[in-house]
Parts: sequence; structure tokens; C-alpha cells
Amino acid sequence: MPLDQRQKELVSGNRTDFSGLRALFINTTLTPTEQGRSHTETLMRDAIEIMSRCGVSTDYLRAADHRIAFGVQPDMRKHGAEVDDWPDSIWPKVRDSHILVIGTPIWLGEESSICRMIIERLYAHSAQKNDKGQYIYYGKVGGCMVTGNEDGIKAVSNTVLYSLQHVGYTVPPQADCGWIGEAGPGPSYGDTMDDGSQAGFDNEFTRKNLTTMTFNLMHFARMLNDAGGVPAYGNTTAQ
Repeated sequence: MPLDQRQKELVSGNRTDFSGLRALFINTTLTPTEQGRSHTETLMRDAIEIMSRCGVSTDYLRAADHRIAFGVQPDMRKHGAEVDDWPDSIWPKVRDSHILVIGTPIWLGEESSICRMIIERLYAHSAQKNDKGQYIYYGKVGGCMVTGNEDGIKAVSNTVLYSLQHVGYTVPPQADCGWIGEAGPGPSYGDTMDDGSQAGFDNEFTRKNLTTMTFNLMHFARMLNDAGGVPAYGNTTAQ
């Protein structure tokens, strides 16, 4: 949904310097780009626009466009996979980003299978350390965006955000947002309705949560980056 007047005012009135921060948005829809639009991407683009307008360097990728091997090792080519785009195409972007946002549709009440695979590949690096001897994701922040037709936003966010904090990401307050339609068959987020409107674009709750999530992610990334990350006392692997 295009930014509304309030969102534009928040962006234009922002006085916090978010320059130098990098954000990566990973869309885990099951549909490759060549096969059509993504409802999850439609929602994610609004957060991307807010961050970009606030000076954050943003990157977006659709995981289904890549050949990512299943597994919990940094490079599955060393463990039998013929092809694995993760170590060369995706991991460097994850490693170099201060903010990671995972977007997922809901299927049968759960996150997509690709979302689970991305989480497993993040976990594959959990033994790596930063320059303080902490786990590699310390000092980074994580968020989650969800779309679907029926209930499940909170359940999916619970799973994704727990996984991110478990491997070391900092999860700010209100670090998720989403949109769901009515129970049963119906339009997905951004679909064009009979009256020409687009499903979900008039949902103020979704818009408010998206705005809050986006600014919280930027604020916490700014604070952590300026502080040099999380203090390395009592939390390094050597202690």
C-alpha cells in the first residue's frame, strides 16, 4: 500500500541519522519472481520505502529465485549438495546487514517451507563469532512480516522471531506486522477487488504496525551500531 500522509510526515520529520545502516529483506514466498507477483512483497515494499526514505541502505531478495540447499551447514556443497546459492549470493548480504526482515506467507497456519529453510541456514552460522567472541548475529536486529488468508500472524511471528533471537539477533518491541483476510477463500493482500480497491490497503491496524515495526528496527539498529554492538561481558563463547 502506498505510504499515507501520516507515514510521509513521520519520514519527513525524522531527525535520527540512520545513514550507514544496511537492511536486508528476504521474502520467503513459494513463488519465484518469473511466476508472478508476491502478496508478501507488496507488504514488505512499504517498510523498504520507509527505511530508504530515512537513509537506510536496503536490499531485497526473493529466496525462491535462488537455488538454496537444505541443511544446517554454511556451505552445503561441502556436504553433498550439487548447488547452493546461500554461501555466495545470500550469506554475504545477511552478514553485512544491521537489520534482517523475513517476510513469509501463511500456509496451513504455518510459515512457508522456504522460511523454515532460511532460518535453518541462518542457524548454520551460529557457531561463527564476531570480533568480540560473541555469536555472529550479536548487534543485529531482526523483524518479521506475514501475509495470509486466515489466522496465524502471531503464531508465525512467534516462531520466526524466537528463532532470530535464539541465534543472536536483537528483537525490538513490536518487531512484526502482517495482514490476513477473512476465513475461507478470498483475496490476498494487494489483490484488486471488484470496486477497484486493493485488499488490505485500507487496514489501519496493519499500516500502524508496519510503521511502528520499521521505525523500531531502525532505532535499535542505530543504538546497537553506535554502541559498538552488545557489550561483551558474560556472553562470549569463552566465558
